[in-house]
Amino acid sequence: MNAKTSKRLNMKERYRIMTRDLGWEPSYQRYEDIFPQEGFEGIKITDWDQWEDPFRLTMDNYWKFQAEKERKLYAIFDAVSQNNGQMKISDPRYLNAVKLFITAVTPLEYNAYKGYARVGRQFGGVGARIACQMQSIDELRHTQTQIHAMSHYNKYFGGMHDFPHMFDRVWYLSVPKSFFEDASTAGPFEFLTAISFSFEYVLTNLLFLPFMSGAAYNGDMNTVTFGFSAQSDEARHMTLGLEIIKFILEQHEDNVPIVQQWLDKWLWRGYRLLSIVGMMMDYMLPNKVMSWAEAWTMYYEEAGGALFKELERYGIRPPKYAEQTVIGKDHVSHQAWFIFYQYGHATAFNTWIPTAKEMDWLSEKYPDTFDRLYRPRFELLAEKAAKGERFYNNTLPQLCQVCQIPLAITEPDDDTLLSHRDTVHDGERYHFCSDGCRDIFQHEPEKYVQAWLPVHQILQGNCGGADMEKVIGDYYRIEMGEDNLDFEGSAEQRRWAAWKQAV
Repeated sequence: MNAKTSKRLNMKERYRIMTRDLGWEPSYQRYEDIFPQEGFEGIKITDWDQWEDPFRLTMDNYWKFQAEKERKLYAIFDAVSQNNGQMKISDPRYLNAVKLFITAVTPLEYNAYKGYARVGRQFGGVGARIACQMQSIDELRHTQTQIHAMSHYNKYFGGMHDFPHMFDRVWYLSVPKSFFEDASTAGPFEFLTAISFSFEYVLTNLLFLPFMSGAAYNGDMNTVTFGFSAQSDEARHMTLGLEIIKFILEQHEDNVPIVQQWLDKWLWRGYRLLSIVGMMMDYMLPNKVMSWAEAWTMYYEEAGGALFKELERYGIRPPKYAEQTVIGKDHVSHQAWFIFYQYGHATAFNTWIPTAKEMDWLSEKYPDTFDRLYRPRFELLAEKAAKGERFYNNTLPQLCQVCQIPLAITEPDDDTLLSHRDTVHDGERYHFCSDGCRDIFQHEPEKYVQAWLPVHQILQGNCGGADMEKVIGDYYRIEMGEDNLDFEGSAEQRRWAAWKQAV
């Protein structure tokens, strides 16, 4: 017997034994039959062993770290609940941002959990499978912690009672829903490019940082806490996003044009999706953090510009139409809020005209556009509301076939003209909000002709009839006047005032 003490394994060796060495080569089944989707998109992988995971996290350590985070997280949730945390927020209007998050973002976390569990099964490389497995569990945990964090507010306020049902049916939630279903119905490599790289790596700071910072500025400790609890997970997710892109590009030169097309597509789709975040930042936060234009400049133009500079050596250029996002950052939040204001009767949250102080802040942040284009519009709407003529749009808008946003976005070279594109496929005309969305459609028309467009479904009688009040109440399960309409005079405002007086 060799009495010599065994060498202690370093992290890299231990990771290899606990992950890579658990894989095996197939013997009685063909590789193509075990991983049928790996070659579906034309991506060529020559050596899966070149996949590197800089975290080298094994499953035993993963559970230990996550359990410790859970213990601290739920202790804070309990403390917030026991101390009437709902009364610590800056202004009851802030809770509309919480309603937007639970209905639009939390279901995406659950879809991400399912998506990573699926695509991880399709990779022949053990490293990629392990990474997807851990991210899948992360996403499920994020879903649960977000629901627990916001369930406290659900005890006292409306609009959060049936978010899974709303996500599948409410008109504006078809925007995030269509985004993720587009990714989930793609092949495994496009899914990772869409979610891990384009969204998690390039755009995630534009989603989570505004929501978490906004929560901190407005006294919402539950949302701040689950945001911090998710940050170490998000660091791994961003690393996976960058790793998958570099790995694919280094494997074979034929992968470059495929990846480039995906980057063009998913930057544009992500930009359109994040218009609801821009609206939240500029209009829904009583105590504001920064403007959407400032956030886009910092997190996409500066950080993204450096990233795509690094990818140039692989033959990758900046995404197509990126210059239009730079123009649009001065418009998209205002245009999105005006859409929601005029269709406020069909939302699950309150809307309002910005106060004079808030409009001054918007003028300062958008010196080239707000006073010229948007302040006059809001001042006119305020005058009409004061006369008892609050404007509600009772028509159904034309939707973009790809991103599903109403055609209320202006042209990049003329901010007084609405942007509208169309194309004919198989004898039928389809409509789009932009060149970017039309390009995406024309690349895969067979996919997007199947889009479930809420307006079309209402007109076809598939949402409980043509009566909008019945659609909103029965099909969407939004209680008119309790969950929506203007904030002034709303049930939420009355409840808040009564509690404040009682305290």
